[in-house]
This record gives sequence, C-alpha cells and structure tokens, in this order.
Amino acid sequence: MTAMLPEWTTSCPDWEERIVAKKSLMPCEPLFPEVADVAERIFKELILVDVMGSPKMGEVTLDWVIEFVRAIFGAYNPKTKRRLIREFFLLISKKNTKSTIAAGIMLVALLLNDRLSAELIILAPTKEVADNSFNPIRDFIKADEELSAMLNISEHTKTVTHLGTGANLKVIAAESNATAGKKASIILFDEIWLFGKRANAESMFREAKGGLASRPEGCVIYLSTMSDEQPCGVFKQLLDYARDVRDGIKEDKQFLPLVYEFPKQMLEDGEHLKPENFYVTNPNLGASVDIDYLISEFNKVKEAGEESLRDFLAKHLNVEIGLNLRANRWAGAEYWLQQAKVFTLEKIIDQSDVLTLGIDGGGLDDLLGFAVLGRHAKSRKWWLWNHAWCNKTAVERRKENAPKYADYEREGSLTIVDRVGDDINELALIAKQVFDSNKLDKIGLDPLGLGGLLDGLLGVGIPEEKMIAVQQGFKLMSYIHTTERRLAGGDMYHAGQGLMTWCVGNARAVVKGNGMMISKQESGVGKIDPLIATFNAVALMSMNPEQDEKVTLSSHLEKHGIRKL
Repeated sequence: MTAMLPEWTTSCPDWEERIVAKKSLMPCEPLFPEVADVAERIFKELILVDVMGSPKMGEVTLDWVIEFVRAIFGAYNPKTKRRLIREFFLLISKKNTKSTIAAGIMLVALLLNDRLSAELIILAPTKEVADNSFNPIRDFIKADEELSAMLNISEHTKTVTHLGTGANLKVIAAESNATAGKKASIILFDEIWLFGKRANAESMFREAKGGLASRPEGCVIYLSTMSDEQPCGVFKQLLDYARDVRDGIKEDKQFLPLVYEFPKQMLEDGEHLKPENFYVTNPNLGASVDIDYLISEFNKVKEAGEESLRDFLAKHLNVEIGLNLRANRWAGAEYWLQQAKVFTLEKIIDQSDVLTLGIDGGGLDDLLGFAVLGRHAKSRKWWLWNHAWCNKTAVERRKENAPKYADYEREGSLTIVDRVGDDINELALIAKQVFDSNKLDKIGLDPLGLGGLLDGLLGVGIPEEKMIAVQQGFKLMSYIHTTERRLAGGDMYHAGQGLMTWCVGNARAVVKGNGMMISKQESGVGKIDPLIATFNAVALMSMNPEQDEKVTLSSHLEKHGIRKL
C-alpha cells in the first residue's frame, strides 16, 4: 500500500485577525517535518558576518523566518522525491532581512540538493539587488570552515559550486537573455515589483521556470517589497493571485502565499499611520527593523509632502499605491479613488436620462481615449465609463508601458488592435450603441483629430450634428475645474478602472498666469488620452442638456394631458 499523503491548505482566511494579534500567518505545518528539521538546523548554523558579534542565524532570527524556511523544505517528500508545494510568495516591508533570508534559503537548498549537476538560481532585477543576495552567501561560506571545504566560490560570476554533487547556485542580474537555456531546480526571484516594470518579465519568468517540468523536486520562491508606484505586470499578477489564494477565493495547494499587509479596515480608518501599528507589516521589528528609525523617518516624510509619505508607506508599511500623486498633480486626483463604483456600460446607458461622449488621441504612439458620461435619471449625479484602444506599434514603441497595457487589456478597459483603423471601428460601434438609446446629446472631439474619427462615426449612422469640436489647452480649463468640483463634492462617480487610475495619476497641471491646463507633454510617457476624453464629455454635460425625446403617439398624448388607458 502507498503511504497516505498529508492533508494541507495554503489559504489563510483569518489572516486579518492573525496579523493584528501578532500570530503566525503560516497556513499549514511542514508536510514532512523530518526534512524541515534538517533544513532548520543548517539554516540556524549560518553565521551573520555583517551583524555585530557575528551571531548565528538561530541566535537572532525570529520565528516567522524559521516558519517560512520550514515550509519550503518541509514540502519535499524524500521518498517520492517530489515537492508538494512548488511556489512560495513572500511580500514583506523593507529592511525585514529579505535579502539575507533569500541567501540563507538558497544556500541550504544547495546543501540539501541531491541531484547531480543541478542548477539553482537567484534572479535579481538589477546588479545591486544581485549583490545584496550574493554577498551574504559568500560571507556565510567564508565564515564556516566546513562550508568552505564543501563549496567553491566564484565571485566574478557570482556562482557557488558544491564540490560533492557538482550542483551550482548562481546569482543573476536579469537581462533579456539571462535565463535562456536554464534548467534550474530551484529559482528565487527577488524584488518582483521591479520585474513588474519590465516589458519582457513574463517571458523571462517562463524561461527561468521551464526546467521545473522535468524536476519534480524543484520550486519557485518569489520575494518582494511593495512597489513604489501602482503595481503592474508580473508583480500585480502574482500579488493578486497570492491574495486570492490566501483569502480562499482560489484553491491552489501548490502555491503558498505569505503577505504582510494591513487589513482593509485599518487602512480605511487610518490605523496604519499610528506608529504603534507599524509591527503589522514589519514582523522583524526589534531585530533588523528599529522602531525609532521608522518613527523618525515617518515624521520627516509627513513634513516633506504627499509624494514622500506615499513612498514611505509603500516601502516600510506595504501600503499599495493607488495613484501616482506628484507635486504638480491634477487637483481632481485627490478625490479619484474615493469616487469609484462598480458598474457596466449597459447600466450607465439604461439608468441615465442623457449621455455625452468624449474622444481624444488616436496617434500611432498614443491611446485612443473614449468616455461615456451619464446623468443619472433619479439622483442627477454624473457617472463615467471609459475605454481606450492602442495599436501594437504603441506597445512596441513604449516598452516601459507594455506591462501596464497588458494589465488593462486583462481588465477589459483597453483593447490592443493589430490594424490601424480597427480602433476607430470598435469605438464607433460603442458610440452607435449609445446613440441608439435615444439618450445621446453630443459627442465632444478634439478639433485637430476629427478626420478618421468623423468618418468612422458617420459610417455607423451617427449624424454629423451630434459631433462637437471641444477647444483644447487652456480653453478646457473650466471643464477641468468642473470635473474636480464634481469629484470633490461626491456628485460624480467612475467605474473604478485601473486604466483611469493610471491616467489620472499621470496628469500634470501646467499653470501660466491665471490659466491652467493638463499637458500631455508634461505627462511624459504616461498616457492621459482617456482623461482628456472625459473632459470633452464633461464640457458637453456642463451645458445641462435635456433628453432628446423620441416623439411617439403615447408621449404626444401624455404631453397634452391625455392619460393612456
């Protein structure tokens, strides 16, 4: 008879209660405790050269680190030589000894590996991050005579080779072809948030993990702090997935997430800003993290302004950045996130008494931005739905935006088209859907971009008198202010799309004399076309249009006071 496999879960639905109470976030015990015990003993014997007195890891390491180490190595079944949990994700605040943990785990993995000539990789996004991982490994070995006899260090290639098995551990600073041809048994990706900004990160990860298909004992370890801007790319994908597994929304027994972040209610109540709660995302507080240092830095950034404060909250308290608020930001950005609601285009059409549309952009290097602005039939409040299109050329030219474009395409707020003209054709069909509701007042367009757009809209049967040229630049100022006031006063909502959060964060205000404008040039590579489309729609809605009623026999009778039977 075959031995019974252990039962386990990788979800931790009560994580909010646990993290506040300083309890363990580990969802399960090591599946094979005897393997975990061996790994723990080796890990605790490693000597920390860069700590005063050069203590062993076991003398200064807190329980949460040991639990993580035991979970990784305790998932390996020594009889079948298979690892039952194959992916591990750790999100931790800065200065919580993440690089040292990475170094220790991978060195232990090299020592316990029994595959001849195996490859183990630490993949870092930059040379500096790679050095932060390799240097502790080198120091661990040099400080221990037994390890020095077993392992050979090559500093110029950042490689450690086990003289008995021929296996090697290599630290790689990621480049476009850094992972090509690798057949690694164990891979550790460090600082995932930086990989999230790379256009080729997804294919790089796939290439690096390719060897796991034929190495059942292998695993992948993802380590990261929070991003210093809105999460995107592979980081956003992994973070969202880790949260879903942790919360029990998705079941994946081969993926173990450990996410140190504040519960939503604590963020909403501002509890994360109290120094007595800094421990929530800093489990190493009192060891590698000094509370007095955190409080001192916190007091400094509060005086420095919103941008510095948000960076501190992201890096030291793992608070996810929703908007990229810069010093010259658009004033409406302050109120954007709080005005998000969930609704569809169909709902906004159905429940509005009048609708205006705005369009902007459309160059090969730009987004084609589209806005549907409705006035709710009962509350009279405005609500906004957006979409954007871009050509594949824009993705290729703006590689720094490619991870974000992929995110928004998955979200459904962006469409990437193959052929020039497909974007206008698709936009025109949505505009026709609004026109057919008999609630469309006007369509506001940039007068410099009427050409192909006008043809596309006319081609689906929308009459030319429905199209209005909206003056741009400083002449758009009053409508920008109207949008700000509506958001601040709670009289305008939007569909909570990540695309628009990004665009709003990109918007830069340019002030000259008494005039103000939102400048595309000031926004740099960050796109704002859907936001300008929104201002075009606001310009038309500000005229307080009335519903264009379709005259029918019943409406004619009601207008003259004759009730229907």
